[in-house]
Amino acid sequence: MKYLILVSHGDFAKGLKNSLAMFAEDKMDSVIATGLQNGKSVDDFASEFRQAISALTAEDQVVVLADIVGGSPLTTACDILEEKGLLSSATILGGMNLPMAITSVMMKDVLDGTDFVQAVLPEASAALQEFKIQSEESDDDDI
Repeated sequence: MKYLILVSHGDFAKGLKNSLAMFAEDKMDSVIATGLQNGKSVDDFASEFRQAISALTAEDQVVVLADIVGGSPLTTACDILEEKGLLSSATILGGMNLPMAITSVMMKDVLDGTDFVQAVLPEASAALQEFKIQSEESDDDDI
């Protein structure tokens, strides 16, 4: 099976999973979310992450989305995925947002490798934009 793993600082990953369920409720059995909680150590997070992925086997595949590339949650998750023999086949992306998670959960079983990444990253990037409200100006303003 292929799993989507969300890792973050704080409850961001868990909140994102909750929001993701609004769009892909039927796929939540393959989504795992965990975060490094404020005041907890990396060792605490490692223990929680090990527990969260305990059912995964070397035959499973994972897509990992993280809030920050190089952050403790991601680097710790990678270390543990390596221990379980899952890192070499993993796809790992940082800077997660809801559009990225939606595309990932929908495409993880359809695309692999570069094709998967090329489908997901543009969706994540396209979501980053300023929202401007256009006001209607009436012609009477010119008088």
